[in-house]
Amino acid sequence: MTTQHAPDAAPHSAGHLIVRTLEAHGIERVYAVPGESYLDVLDGLHDSGVETVVCRQEGGAGFMALAEGRLTGRPGIAMVTRGPGAANAMIAVHTAYQDATPLVLFVGLVPVNDRERDAFQEFSLTGWFGSTAKRVMTIDNPDRAGELVAEAMRIAASGRPGPVVVGLPEDVLVLPAAPSVALPVAPPAPAPHPADIDALLERLANAERPAIVVGGDGWHDGQGAVLMAFAEAAGVPVFCDWRAYDAVPHAGGAWAGWLGYGRTDAVAEGYINADMLVFVGCGRADVLSDGYTQGFEAETVLVTADPDATMHSGRTDQYVLATPATFVAALTGVDASAARGGRDDAWMAGRAQAQLATEAHRPDASIDGVAQQMDLGVAFGELDDRLAGQAVLTFGAGNATIWAHRFVKHLAPASLVGARNGAMGLAVPAAVAGSLIFPERNVVAVCGDGDFLMNGQEIATAVAHGAKPLVIVVDNEIYGTIVQHQENHYPGRRSGTRMANPDFADWMRSFGGHGERVERTEEFGPALDRALAADAPALIHVLIPDTVMPPASSDVPATGLARD
Repeated sequence: MTTQHAPDAAPHSAGHLIVRTLEAHGIERVYAVPGESYLDVLDGLHDSGVETVVCRQEGGAGFMALAEGRLTGRPGIAMVTRGPGAANAMIAVHTAYQDATPLVLFVGLVPVNDRERDAFQEFSLTGWFGSTAKRVMTIDNPDRAGELVAEAMRIAASGRPGPVVVGLPEDVLVLPAAPSVALPVAPPAPAPHPADIDALLERLANAERPAIVVGGDGWHDGQGAVLMAFAEAAGVPVFCDWRAYDAVPHAGGAWAGWLGYGRTDAVAEGYINADMLVFVGCGRADVLSDGYTQGFEAETVLVTADPDATMHSGRTDQYVLATPATFVAALTGVDASAARGGRDDAWMAGRAQAQLATEAHRPDASIDGVAQQMDLGVAFGELDDRLAGQAVLTFGAGNATIWAHRFVKHLAPASLVGARNGAMGLAVPAAVAGSLIFPERNVVAVCGDGDFLMNGQEIATAVAHGAKPLVIVVDNEIYGTIVQHQENHYPGRRSGTRMANPDFADWMRSFGGHGERVERTEEFGPALDRALAADAPALIHVLIPDTVMPPASSDVPATGLARD
């Protein structure tokens, strides 16, 4: 593809040209752990309008960049050094690849003349990342530095979004580069043909129990609300894929709940019993189908911008190549009653009622007849009341997140970042990035004690850059999801899952933030109010017994749990 260039009379190095290209692409911030292998890029950032967010670990930097991509739709940018730095960043590349989120990772490399000598921190960029990124490229020609950066940005955001890795040889960065800046190229946005929409409406009209399942990225500009209006008029319930709950607002007669880990049987029943499934922005993948066991008999329409239909399994009766935005635009003005056929609202209303019962705030069941001191069902109900559907929520992995998934509504788009691949350590760095992107919004990280300490050091990044997220740490001093598996398969034989924790509230206060420690249900609401009012990063350390399991745990298959 020919790249458009803008003239730039000022001479500059390849490293500075990379920065100018990022500026031309509208990048507002990069997330970096500095390294001597890309000093010239850091020097270019010195005088740039692009903010350099200095992170404390490369995995945290990568997760912040992933959150940027998830929340804005533009590729998030991370910069790390060679060898160990690249190794730490691998977790974010894998997450972006499985989650289909646009990300560009810049990795400093050894000088060209030092290659194949087992030089200090040398490694194979393609060997490490070739199977986990959409593209791996190395800038060996300084004159092509801007062109390759623009290409990386385009590839990361095109088709099925994902990560692109760009290698930066240390000696190439300082060489003079051609005085021009590669301009951004908008990624292609395939749109449905009118015949595609006509065929879909006919299929919906002929179905008795149709359902729409939405997911993936790309729901940033209110498309979810438009889709929900169409679905309600057509009498079709709408489900969300795992950790894509912000795709549509959680309100109205068509909202049927979310699928995946921790879902209730009452909600999953609607998906399982549907005789037609329309997947928009996602496919029939592992998690929502309970390990490829549910929903394979239904007539299937797949709406995706991915021509390879990656991560969709089983039957496909109609394939529509479109993004969520172009698909929803094609529905605008369509007579939704044409999709209703002879159906009344009973099918849709039943699914909505099941979801209302699922999300109703109520105390968790007592354990062996003894009421719990800390009732997370009540606590996260209070969180939902305070946030009113407008906050950004970020999640790590594991059982501790299920209460928030179940009880906290999303009414605004671009309001959720969670690792769909089950990576631990995402919640805190994602919340830091979310607070920088949306300083006017509440940003809340929900994580377990195991997840929190995997990247909890990025609280230092929040303090340094003025981010003010709220972190809720649910602490039971175990890797709770693994314990649940052990109790299912090896009852009474817990092994390798016990942890020892500090007082996380004191830990937050040591950074200059606001810390609270709560052990009883009645303490949570007042602590939450104080934390939300704090003009600083805040943390609520919630202690629970190691016997507490998620509210829907009895509905979850033994294989249907994320890492904790």
